Amino acid sequence: MKASELRKLTTEELQEKIKTGKSELLDLRMQNARGTLEKPKKINVMRKDIARMMTILKERESLGGNE
Repeated sequence: MKASELRKLTTEELQEKIKTGKSELLDLRMQNARGTLEKPKKINVMRKDIARMMTILKERESLGGNE
């Protein structure tokens, strides 16, 4: 997901997306450990998406607003 799309979401929506993203990441890691993951690149993509969302949340905290 692009940062411009994520910036349009509310803080609560971002927090929920981070929570679901982390659970998906755990599932992907488990599939990778079992050898059933078809596209291992999805792990890296998910990690970067979560980091992007967390960065936007930190930016909002430093600005003190709920954009």
